[in-house]
Amino acid sequence: MIFQSLDFIVFLLIVVSVHWLLPPRFRSLFLLAGSYVFYGYVHPWFLFLLWFVTIAVYGCALGIERLPTYRKAFLSMGLAACLGMLGVFKYFHFFAENFVLALRALGLDVSDPVFQIVLPVGISFFAFQGMSYVIDVYRGQVQARTNFVSVALFKAFFPQLVAGPIERATHLLPQLEKNRELRMDLLVEGFLLLIWGFFKKLVIADNVSIIANKVFALEHPSFPLLWAGVLAFCIQIFADFSAYTDIARGSAKMLGINLVENFRHPYAASSPTDFWRRWHISLSSWFRDYVYIPLGGNRKGRLFEARNVMITFLLSGLWHGANWNYVLWGGYWGLLIIVSRNLGGVVPAQMWSRRWVGALQVFFMFMLTNIGWLLFRETDFHYLRNELMLRPWDATAQNWQAAAYFVCLVGIYSVPLVIHWFADGRTGVNAALPHAAAKSLLLRTATATGLFLAILVLRTANSGDFIYFKF
Repeated sequence: MIFQSLDFIVFLLIVVSVHWLLPPRFRSLFLLAGSYVFYGYVHPWFLFLLWFVTIAVYGCALGIERLPTYRKAFLSMGLAACLGMLGVFKYFHFFAENFVLALRALGLDVSDPVFQIVLPVGISFFAFQGMSYVIDVYRGQVQARTNFVSVALFKAFFPQLVAGPIERATHLLPQLEKNRELRMDLLVEGFLLLIWGFFKKLVIADNVSIIANKVFALEHPSFPLLWAGVLAFCIQIFADFSAYTDIARGSAKMLGINLVENFRHPYAASSPTDFWRRWHISLSSWFRDYVYIPLGGNRKGRLFEARNVMITFLLSGLWHGANWNYVLWGGYWGLLIIVSRNLGGVVPAQMWSRRWVGALQVFFMFMLTNIGWLLFRETDFHYLRNELMLRPWDATAQNWQAAAYFVCLVGIYSVPLVIHWFADGRTGVNAALPHAAAKSLLLRTATATGLFLAILVLRTANSGDFIYFKF
């Protein structure tokens, strides 16, 4: 079931209404059933994978606590269940294809893999969430739950199941287990987040995606057209992914549950490290806590720190997809992080404190981010290598005019995001535009009505899937 469908709107209304009408002791069980309906709505067999991971992490977490002698074995089994599922369903074809290419390079005649494996939606998200639960129990940061429904709901909670945010047991489990009270302020905030999320997806992301798709469909785009398309994708992926997060957080708020913030105006970042404190926060913090720090972090000198950063970002790139362009994208960001950290010790500290330098940093960081999005968007690694990296900068006047037109369109659709950025900065509230800017019921109602009318008038004829569904 996808968020931007009438089916989901009806589903959400039923779930929220019945949830608050039920006695508290039945609410978790009802939410679990509703989450399974949500995930298995199109492909019911996906539920078997979700059940497999749930049972595995539930049993392994209990084993870690109750049989401390074998705690490492239970930890290994829990991680193996999650990583093994990822390896089979997400990376099997990638590794098999590259293994065949390697054998052919050695002169061996080997045929291609004869079958394809369907990638279940959201598999990377609930696999990582399951791993974090087992690891946190092993570290003693959270107590293993004996109530299977609590663990199952933690794994399957429908607002964040498919594309995050990746929740930790320490944050989400206590909220799921307590007796929640119906609060009108949370219902209002949730609704406003929903309408803002739908606006970002249906009006901004879907419209600028038309430009990005047209440009990247060209066999040999000129230099200005190429980067106009990259800019369109830059706005598309932020509006698309943050829209999913807003809808997820809004749906959860209407059920009395607060999900973690996943975006904090990433295009206002002044450095690569700052960007990853603002973009996909739940994933970047996951890799920091479960990969980078266990590898040693920055505790063993510059050389080991650089190694740990590069390993972390290469794995992060591979997490996004079974393709070499994602690995290249992760390596690109790892290199940016390493260079920026070492550059800080070369440039005088007073230089960074100047206001114009700060603005220049944000602009330069935005340019570097767009280079990264080019690597992320173009999945044909050979095309990146042979065409884009060596492309001459020549273009006809017609190409420049078309590119300027595309850039202007992208700029127009980006205006609400810029308003949100400034409104959020003035109030210091990291919330949806309506919640941050509107202080009265009248203004909130007017803002929500305006966004709703804009959705009706400006939405595209067909809305595409959320980009992160395939991860």
